Amino acid sequence: MKTFQSTLTFHSPNRGTFNITDEVNRVIAESEITTGLCHVFCQHTSASLIITENADPTVRVDIENWLKKHIPDGDADFQHRDEGPDDMSGHLRTLLTETSHTLPVSHGRLNMGTWQGLFLYEHRTGRFHREIVITIQGS
Repeated sequence: MKTFQSTLTFHSPNRGTFNITDEVNRVIAESEITTGLCHVFCQHTSASLIITENADPTVRVDIENWLKKHIPDGDADFQHRDEGPDDMSGHLRTLLTETSHTLPVSHGRLNMGTWQGLFLYEHRTGRFHREIVITIQGS
């Protein structure tokens, strides 16, 4: 059993979803692990990771619209406002999504469904640097 770990930095220009599947597959190729598990972890409380439709971007638009409707920025009930009106809503969005995923590795790459992609989901409206830790175990 071999273990490999790497951290990737992504620069999110604004709120939205960013497909990171290819970048994670590059790390897996670098690890030389062909069969095993890949754990992907987002080190932030207002950004997350989602696995969703990778072909039709309107799926991600609909997800964002649903979250805007149910978790509005600047909600009067929010007490935490240290970094602006999108701060607490970003934390709540992260709670509803995920900060980590463990995915199978087969033939040296993520073994995902045809229409699946792994996305970094930035929940804040500003520009941020996001760190994603990738740990691969296998043979």
